Amino acid sequence: MLNMDFTQRVVIDTNALDWVPSPKAGVWRKPLAREEAERGHATSIVRYDAGASFNSHNHPGGEEILVLHGTFSDETGDFTAGTYFRNPLGFRHAPFSKQGCLILVKLHQFQPDDENRLAIKTWQNQWHDVVNGIRYQLLHEHKQEKVVLVELPATAPGIQHSHPGVTLPGGEEIYVMKGVIKDDYGTYPAGTWLRQPPGSAHCPYAVEDALLWVKSGHL
Repeated sequence: MLNMDFTQRVVIDTNALDWVPSPKAGVWRKPLAREEAERGHATSIVRYDAGASFNSHNHPGGEEILVLHGTFSDETGDFTAGTYFRNPLGFRHAPFSKQGCLILVKLHQFQPDDENRLAIKTWQNQWHDVVNGIRYQLLHEHKQEKVVLVELPATAPGIQHSHPGVTLPGGEEIYVMKGVIKDDYGTYPAGTWLRQPPGSAHCPYAVEDALLWVKSGHL
């Protein structure tokens, strides 16, 4: 197991991790959290070399993907950087990448009744203004679980995030897509993955204009 104690805060600069080969040639991984070697709960950065592919398969607990660079493809189409997927239980595909791609992947983490498939082109999705130049767009919401993109300009003050265990089933994950953010604990460049446990609080702000993928209420 890797980082499966959800009561612990985890911070990983994925830029510093080595690539680990997957069972398919040309597909590489940087594991961030993993229940078992090839099944169960998993969060990873995955790289497809140009021309790499996987055989057709499904995911017993769903699959969540954010395309970070390049073009990710399957039978349903070609999806460029900025596409956000949710492939629920029962969805089957054979993914590949002609030119290569980099993706953030979360496996086996769907709620049992979360059955909708999503494929969102975030560059076409609606942004909502918050305050001081901060903007967000909603990608997914199901019961207490919520996934958003957040634009955090360097001029904006920090926003307090608090996740009391009595009201939310589980904390927060952040992946820094662009820029640099900072809180009371450290500084986090693009490529950093943070996981905040239930009941925790922090006050991130941008050192450089930042784009964040944020998921909350699911741990």
